[in-house]
Order: sequence, then C-alpha cells, then structure tokens
Amino acid sequence: MTTANKKELIIGVAMLGVSATYMVMAYRLPGHEGIDAATVPFLLAALLSLLGVFQVVSAFASRTQPASDSSAATQDEPAPTVIEPATVLKTLGLILLYVVLLGPVGFPIMTAIYLYLQFIVLTPVDRKIRHLPYAGIALVTSIVIYLLFREAFDLLLPAGLLNFL
Repeated sequence: MTTANKKELIIGVAMLGVSATYMVMAYRLPGHEGIDAATVPFLLAALLSLLGVFQVVSAFASRTQPASDSSAATQDEPAPTVIEPATVLKTLGLILLYVVLLGPVGFPIMTAIYLYLQFIVLTPVDRKIRHLPYAGIALVTSIVIYLLFREAFDLLLPAGLLNFL
C-alpha cells in the first residue's frame, strides 16, 4: 500500500470514527415521533458514515501504476488544481458576513446572496462567471429551504427584512 493509499485509509477510518461518535450523540438527544431535534444529526451521521465507507473502499481500490507507466500518465493528465489561499479567505469572509447579517436581513435574502457570491468565488479563473444561472439557483434554493423549514418542519427561520413586507 502506497503512502497516498495509507492517507486515504486513515482519513476514511477517522471519518467512520467521527460519524460513530456523532451518531451516539444523536441517539442521546430526546426524541419524539416523526421529525424532531435528532433527525438531522442522525441523517448527517449516516451520511458521514457512508462517506467514510466510500473513502476506505477507495483506499483499497485505487492502485498505483508501475513506474514506467506513471511518467507517461503524468504527461497526459492535467496538473492538479491548487486551492489558493485567497479563495479560502474569501469563503471565510462570506461565512462571517452571512452569520452577522442573518438576523437583521433574514434567512431567505442572506442565503440567496451568500450562495450567489460563493458560486462566484468557487468558479475557476479560466471559466466565465455565469451570473444568471448562479442567481437563479441561489434564489430557488433559498426559497425552497425556507419554505421546507417553515411548512414541513414547522420551524421558523429569521425572516429579517421580509417581516416588513
């Protein structure tokens, strides 16, 4: 097993450990019938477990090519994309701005703005920014999440400026 595969395996096992701990904590939450406070943590723990299993399986499934073939393969494959520190800082700034303005501005408006700006930040430099689809996806996602929490889960998210309309 190569060093890269060992790292993949360690990450997968760590994900499984964290998900098991999170699932135990989710089971300890007081429960009711139907959807309650433990539903989302349980779903997140189950999804993290699934990702951990995929990670472990991929560690065992990935095989490295012999040294003679690897030099030819590296010439054909594009160089891996490097995440610039500026992208990370922009994302952290957007999250901070989102959290600070969520109460006064409201969930639907801030979520739409956050998603739109995050799409722009995450767009690769060599690709054109597609403003209209980004805005549409952000708006529809924000509305669907807000209505889902309000109507299906009977939980109110901060409406902010929409309270005045």
